[in-house]
Amino acid sequence: MGRRGWAWLALAALLCIAFLRFCVRFVPADAPVATAPAPGSRAVDNGELLIPVEGVPASALADTFTQSRAAGARAHDAIDIIAARGRPVLAAADGRIEKLFWSEEGGRTIYQRSADGRRVYYYAHLDGYAPGLREGQGVRRGTRIASVGSTGNADPAAPHLHFAVHAMQPGEPWYRGSPVNPYPLLARAR
Repeated sequence: MGRRGWAWLALAALLCIAFLRFCVRFVPADAPVATAPAPGSRAVDNGELLIPVEGVPASALADTFTQSRAAGARAHDAIDIIAARGRPVLAAADGRIEKLFWSEEGGRTIYQRSADGRRVYYYAHLDGYAPGLREGQGVRRGTRIASVGSTGNADPAAPHLHFAVHAMQPGEPWYRGSPVNPYPLLARAR
């Protein structure tokens, strides 16, 4: 092969490398998949929050934010979204997985910080995490992050997602924040 043949071969190799570098995205098989919002899991009017359980309509939500827990010792500060065990739990908004955590009360949990850092979304009583989910990972609204369960102090006969929203101050750690009632943020998705 002459010099001209080698030049064409080198150019073809460079174009192939450029195509792979800029046009093809390799994703591990076990990476969480960002999905479009599922039917019944609609974003609120301003596009900010998604009902975080696939297929649950806003009409199925109940405001349990102010109900007492632990024999009246504390307020619920969240809502419970009743759903079948194993139903996909979706990221309610764009953001980053701040903490994967196990606690006596919440069982398997996820703390997700919003993209602007001003909110933390708390998902509890999870049956399992989506394959490949890890701390520090960016997620988009609608990404499957877990499945509904009844870990922690939840009744095994009543699987559900315990979903809480916390307003955060700059620099505040994932386990702090001021509770915000998620019900009106999600119920507007009618």
